[in-house]
Amino acid sequence: MSLTKIVGQFFKPRQYALEKHYTQPEALQEAVLRHLLERGSNTEYGRNHLLSPKNSYEEFAKNVPINTYEELKRDIDRMRHGEADVLWPGQVQWYAKSSGTTNDKSKFIPVSAEGLHDIHYQGGKDVVTFYLRNNPNSRLFDGKSLILGGSHSPNYNVDGSLVGDLSAILIENINPLVNLMRVPRKRTALLSDFEVKRDRIAQECLHKNITNISGVPSWMLSVLVRVMELSGKKYLEEVWPNLEVFFHGGIAFTPYRSQYEQLITSSKMHYMETYNASEGFFGIQDDPTDRSMLLMLDYGVFYEFIPLEEVGRPDATVVPLEGVEIGRNYAMVITTSCGLWRYMIGDTVEFTSKRPYKFIITGRTKYFINAFGEELIMDNAEKGLAYACEKTGAQVLEYTAAPVYMDKNAKCRHQWLIEFSKDPDNLERFAQALDEKLQELNSDYEAKRSHNVTLQHLEVVKAKEGLFNDWLKQKGRLGGQHKVPRLSNSRKNMDELLEMNKG
Repeated sequence: MSLTKIVGQFFKPRQYALEKHYTQPEALQEAVLRHLLERGSNTEYGRNHLLSPKNSYEEFAKNVPINTYEELKRDIDRMRHGEADVLWPGQVQWYAKSSGTTNDKSKFIPVSAEGLHDIHYQGGKDVVTFYLRNNPNSRLFDGKSLILGGSHSPNYNVDGSLVGDLSAILIENINPLVNLMRVPRKRTALLSDFEVKRDRIAQECLHKNITNISGVPSWMLSVLVRVMELSGKKYLEEVWPNLEVFFHGGIAFTPYRSQYEQLITSSKMHYMETYNASEGFFGIQDDPTDRSMLLMLDYGVFYEFIPLEEVGRPDATVVPLEGVEIGRNYAMVITTSCGLWRYMIGDTVEFTSKRPYKFIITGRTKYFINAFGEELIMDNAEKGLAYACEKTGAQVLEYTAAPVYMDKNAKCRHQWLIEFSKDPDNLERFAQALDEKLQELNSDYEAKRSHNVTLQHLEVVKAKEGLFNDWLKQKGRLGGQHKVPRLSNSRKNMDELLEMNKG
């Protein structure tokens, strides 16, 4: 009997427990809220905001304001200096370093011991649970798992406290039994220099029996390319014949899918999306035929949602899970067992079904272009690029887009800077296809583009090879959880990249 058949038995009870996501979703969330209120009542924040396990949802929503990082930053910094019982009971030792805010280069998200195990690790276990349910003939545990991670460093001078990429915190605290099945070595996985780490990972894993890989699509692709260079093979299955699944998350997979499918031609290869962030583990693709993800409801996370068009308004509507509507864009608000209270995470989602509650990630509350009333979101961008690639045979590696604001003749447009791993057969035809698809997907964009009166035809600028990596490296953000900002109303990133693109 294969090792997977034996280990798989430990996941069977959880398969039955997960059925409540389909039959009793609201009850799961009610239980989570009760638990969070009980734990939170023993904190300074809880006392200041009258938290009690007896609170109704309405009382909770009345007593606790919607928060961004700026509102919680002072309390988090106190926690980082060793203070206990501030946002969560006890002393929180780990802090996930995430992309910054308007005022700071980085955010530091608290990761409590409870949150680490009941949110992040439970999410990882459930990914395997769903995968084994959908693939009963899997040999997942008969080989090694290649898991990419970032790095960490000491947090101030607090003993035992660490700050770094969430992936590094997970690797640092992982069960020793899991470490037996994971590659690369811990020392390699936690290296801070991604270029050095990439080469060492490839060297260490080249002759291993890799059955599954996990990580951010862009960084994983970079590692796999190095593996192919070292092996001299044409396809990845020639190096790792038993590779069967890529568990991916962090950024949209759509721009990278064709590159992975060219690199891995095996018919037994699977791709499974997850929604795991520094702030929590929120969604899993439970059905391989459906691109939407199941919202995970029995971790230490309570969800609320704000209609995207109301974000930033003092009288914005905020609804719990049962109040959402299918097909509407929402900003997600979370309360977690890491001490984030009614925290607006910055991601936007759209529900595709209720009971079960399934959703797709549509973008970021800050990653959109709405310079001229066009309200272009990341979901539009990903679909538009996929269409343009299909029409011109192109493959997109990285991209960003920003508005070119009105000149003296009231002319304006969107400017796209794209690094191709495979050039389109015609760059102008690529731009035309992208523009047409965006109009089809977004009625506001279509209206602004009508007759070129407000918004002119978009511009595509070809980026030189390695531009985005060079830009991230310059900012000390190469590797780990760092991502290229896709859409922005500001031209700051775009202008910096265009200047570098001249060289």
